Amino acid sequence: MKKLFALVAILGVLGMGATYVSAQDETAAKADTAVVEQTTPDQAIATAAPAEEQSLHKQIKTKFIEGGPGFMASILLTLIFGLAIVIERIIYLNLATTNTEKLLKKIEEALNTGGIEAAKEVCRNTRGPVASIFYQGLDRSHEGIDVVEKSIVAYGSVQMGQLESGLTWISLFIALAPMLGFMGTVIGMIGAFDAIQAAGDISPSLVAGGIKVALITTVFGLIVAIILQIFYNYLLSKIDKITNGMEDASISLLDILVKYNLKK
Repeated sequence: MKKLFALVAILGVLGMGATYVSAQDETAAKADTAVVEQTTPDQAIATAAPAEEQSLHKQIKTKFIEGGPGFMASILLTLIFGLAIVIERIIYLNLATTNTEKLLKKIEEALNTGGIEAAKEVCRNTRGPVASIFYQGLDRSHEGIDVVEKSIVAYGSVQMGQLESGLTWISLFIALAPMLGFMGTVIGMIGAFDAIQAAGDISPSLVAGGIKVALITTVFGLIVAIILQIFYNYLLSKIDKITNGMEDASISLLDILVKYNLKK
């Protein structure tokens, strides 16, 4: 199921990249049309007006193409794969969220009416890591409360690992995106200085274009890192909330089992 969610997320986010890839031909065609149409001053003003009223989406596509296909494509890939993992984790964590109070009431009622087996059946029919931990504890209930507690702690660590799965990749993309942007900037600056050396003259018009293109990669790299960092912190807070609920619910389950053993 997790692989299916991941595949759907990747396919959905890849659609974002398709708009940028197709933008190159579209922008080139618009540029040629503008050159042809600017034959008189009146026509130049008429064609310049729509350019000023470009939407934000078109401006982003234009800047993306100006930044160069190499590094901009690599930065875009970090965003695509990072968002794919983020979407998969959000879906997984939402499915892993359980109403622990309601589950504990069901388990307590099952223990009073049908014993341990009935309580285990309740856990089997409930999704999420909390129900899985409860099932492991109930399965060892005949060995004593100490064994139940150790079983809950051990299996809780396993569930924590599953909750945090994929976060290392997101943190990698957060660090990688600005690095790629800075690398593109450095290479662009080297190209600008090579142009100065070849021309033998320090002309602002000679280096302005190269420096502008170089800085665009840095901007996009930082934007990607900021977007992924926001989602990363959201996922961490979500995991912390689920973990705290697991710990509180585990203590409550131990209390319920102690009361059940005393009634026997």
